[in-house]
Amino acid sequence: MATIAHKKQYIVDERGDRVGILLSLEDYQKLLDELEELESLRAYDAAKASSDKPIPFEQAITEIEQDEDEL
Repeated sequence: MATIAHKKQYIVDERGDRVGILLSLEDYQKLLDELEELESLRAYDAAKASSDKPIPFEQAITEIEQDEDEL
């Protein structure tokens, strides 16, 4: 895992309350990468917990491509 946001820069409102944060593009990309990895892990965990019958990888790819073609 990557370490993110060494220097924090906040956006504040007129009362001085923190309402946002500025991130470098590098830190933003690291966050997106970590989020994508987390989503993959959650999908894997959900699939393992499912009682659905597994299908071959090639069949899954074919079904995904067919779904995309229908969009």
